[in-house]
Amino acid sequence: MALRTTHARSQLMSAVRRSGTVPELLVRRLLTAVGLRYRLNVRGLPGTPDIVNQRRHLIVFVHGCFWHRHRGCRLTTSPKRNRVFWSSKFAANIARDNRNHAALRRLGFTVVTVWQCETANPGKLSRRLVRLLGDRHHRAAAD
Repeated sequence: MALRTTHARSQLMSAVRRSGTVPELLVRRLLTAVGLRYRLNVRGLPGTPDIVNQRRHLIVFVHGCFWHRHRGCRLTTSPKRNRVFWSSKFAANIARDNRNHAALRRLGFTVVTVWQCETANPGKLSRRLVRLLGDRHHRAAAD
């Protein structure tokens, strides 16, 4: 891979989407298929969650393995250049995610993270989501 200038790297990183990514679209399609209605990118909640179902008190974040540092994942690589910057950036991302998840839990939400690498196996991911929604449905009915 050719080394990029700082400007070229900045241009490349600015093109990275924050919402409507391929993994997010897949998760949304799977949730819609099982009948879950949701809102997207709710700005009034900590961390602007990707997917929110208020009735079930359910939040789904679709995280990129690289940016959010999915432990043990082959997609969680680290750039070779400017290591101090990237290390600090990734640590700040993890701390922010932890703060947001804790704040959402204090508000009574169940917080689910779907990792980018999980979307490579839609069948397995769909089963996980169905199990989760089934558990949430039974808890909501008992309330």
